[in-house]
Amino acid sequence: MELIVKYSGDYEEFISKLANFAAVMGTDLGQGYAVIDIPVSMTEMLRGLSFVEDIELPKNVFLNELNVGSGCISSPVFRRSSYTGRGVIIGVIDTGVDYTSREFISPDGRTRIISIWDQSRPGRPPKGFNEGTEYTSEAINNALSADDPFDILPPTDISGHGTAVAGIAAGNTTGTAPEASIVAVRVRTGDDEEGRTVQLMKGLRYVINKASELSMPASINISYGMNEGSHRGDSLFESYISSVSGEWKTSVIIPTGNEGGAGHHYEGDLQSGETIDIGFFTDTGIVSLYLSLWKNYVDSFSCELILPGGESAGVINKFSESVRINAGGIAVTSIYAQPSRRSANQEIFYDIRSAGREIPSGLWILRIRAEEIVDGHFDIWLPTVEQVGRGTYFVDPSDRLTMTIPSTASRIIRTAGFNSRTGAAAVFSGRGIGCPANIIPDISAPAVDVSAPTLSGGISGFTGTSFAAPLAAGYAALLMQWGIVCGYSPFMYGEKLKAELHLLAERSPFNRYPDPVFGYGKIRPST
Repeated sequence: MELIVKYSGDYEEFISKLANFAAVMGTDLGQGYAVIDIPVSMTEMLRGLSFVEDIELPKNVFLNELNVGSGCISSPVFRRSSYTGRGVIIGVIDTGVDYTSREFISPDGRTRIISIWDQSRPGRPPKGFNEGTEYTSEAINNALSADDPFDILPPTDISGHGTAVAGIAAGNTTGTAPEASIVAVRVRTGDDEEGRTVQLMKGLRYVINKASELSMPASINISYGMNEGSHRGDSLFESYISSVSGEWKTSVIIPTGNEGGAGHHYEGDLQSGETIDIGFFTDTGIVSLYLSLWKNYVDSFSCELILPGGESAGVINKFSESVRINAGGIAVTSIYAQPSRRSANQEIFYDIRSAGREIPSGLWILRIRAEEIVDGHFDIWLPTVEQVGRGTYFVDPSDRLTMTIPSTASRIIRTAGFNSRTGAAAVFSGRGIGCPANIIPDISAPAVDVSAPTLSGGISGFTGTSFAAPLAAGYAALLMQWGIVCGYSPFMYGEKLKAELHLLAERSPFNRYPDPVFGYGKIRPST
């Protein structure tokens, strides 16, 4: 099984120590992080090793897309006549990129793609990694010169999502930075286009390594998200992104997700002795579901999950830290977890799975019985709309802190979405929260009918915050070209670049900024 590990000391020494116990495969991610593949029987032993600081299981992440290729294009293209992204890398960690698209080919017929790492195709992995195949610009140019390029080099994007994202950031006609170089990572799990946190972490390491090796600044786009976590930036996954965002001349851009109007977040406040029932509906056709509840560790309460048919999944509290039941072919596992070294908060987690059929649709009840309460506030998240659709939602949801993970990490550029026709926030765009958490977007970019290339060779409109982030990534590349490549501001990356985006954003006189919906304002067209 794969695990994310935070370790101390030298990586080679770390791996050699583990090899004393069993055969281990690993990938060094830098900053004291690694992904290791070990036998399940070793996991408990791993926790007791002095050089292991923390462990986290990988989780599934999903593309922040809603409608792909709607055909209705309305968003402006942000572009400066004097700056085009030349000399800057745009990293696209996504579903790959169609290297045959004219959007990524220079007038001389050669590709602007430096490399593509296809994590899903066994073959020749890049240096430092154990899986996938790396395609260099030389290999891509060789394929482009053939009558049928795919006879030479197989397709590296099947869904078109990554091609659209790359086109918005760096396409010849659709891109904000049409002369930027591209480093692409194809993230794929089996037959699905969903990914895993470990794949994004490896992809980020790969792009930063490539940028450092070539001495080029990098604007890196990651259009994935999930709801499984505290949304406070304290998972190992988020901590790693925050750490490597400070490496090299790098800025990482991540969308806030499409959960703003999905009804997948509930927040409440309890008093000692109080009992509350929290209702949520599930749609048809769902085979798995989770509830991720986060509370202050000092608060004590019990939880009981009641299925639509009235069956109880049992009571879980601090004295029964794990309960597993089977009710009508539905397996429910509930875990009353402990705080971690990264968070003083406590998770109560429900994993709901069917045994070869759908879980029941209808109204579920989570009953909370408060005992001794000091703080009282708690949050609950259902899976994202990409996982469970819009027919699954809380009866009384909150749209606060609906930003998906990892947009809740620190030291990144969090990008929300707005409708460029109306100027209003996209109803689906993930919202943040000000005090006390201060987790809000940095800026907002068009997210409705954004023009981008399709796999068929045309241009169409794409909707979702997946397509707002690459507009910001392209804009970041222009700032990097001006500052770093042209020498006007050599440290134009990381927090410095984020601050410049805040300054350049367009603000309404009727809003107070920073705003939980727009952040510091909208990216405006350059002149």
